Amino acid sequence: MLSTLSKKMLMCLTGLFLAFFLLIHFLGNLQLFLPREQAHLQFNAYSHFLSGNILIKIVSYVLYLSIILHAIDGLVITIKNRKAASTYQSDGRGRASKWYSRNMGILGTLILIFLVIHFQNFWYVYKFGAPPLDAKGNKDLYILVIAVFQQWWYVLIYVLSMVALCYHLIHGIHSAVRTLGLYHPKFVRWFKAIGITYSIIISIGFALMPIYIFFTVN
Repeated sequence: MLSTLSKKMLMCLTGLFLAFFLLIHFLGNLQLFLPREQAHLQFNAYSHFLSGNILIKIVSYVLYLSIILHAIDGLVITIKNRKAASTYQSDGRGRASKWYSRNMGILGTLILIFLVIHFQNFWYVYKFGAPPLDAKGNKDLYILVIAVFQQWWYVLIYVLSMVALCYHLIHGIHSAVRTLGLYHPKFVRWFKAIGITYSIIISIGFALMPIYIFFTVN
C-alpha cells in the first residue's frame, strides 16, 4: 500500500506530466486555425508524423499510464477526503477552501468522462477505424475533426469540459508545487499567478477550437 505522501507524489508527477502534455497537444492543434486548405494538409501530416514516430509512441504509452494512475490515485484520495469531510467541516477548513479544491473528484470525473468520449471520437477512429485519405495519402483526421466539431452538442460538451479542466488545473498546479516543496512564501503570488494564467490560456485555447470550427467551417 502506498503511503499518503507517496499517493500525493504520484498524483503530483502524473498531473504535471499531463499538464505539460496539454501544452504540446495545444500547440499542435493550433494548426486548426490556419486557412482551411493549409490546415487540412498540415494537420494531417502532423498527425501522420506523430503516429509513425517511435519516440512519440513511447510517450503515448506514458500518457495512457499517467491518465490511468492519475484517475485511480484521484479516486482513492477523494474517497479518503470524503471520509474526513466531517472533520474539515467541524474545524472550518472546508468552508475556508475554494469550492473547486473541495470538488476535485467531481471535476476529475467530468474530465475523465470527456476523455473517454474524446478518445472514442478521434483516437479510436484514427487508429482502428477506416478514415479517408487526403491528397497526400495520409489518414484524413482533419475531416474527422471538422465533422465532429460541427455538432453543437459535442461543442457544448467540449467547452463545458474545458471549464472543468481550467479549475482542475488551477488547483492541481497549486497542489503539485506545494507537494514538491517549491511553494516558498516569498514567491507564493508568482506561483499562483503562473498556475492560473497557464490554466486559463490552455482551457480557453482548447475551447476556442471547436467554437471556431463550428462557426467558420462549412
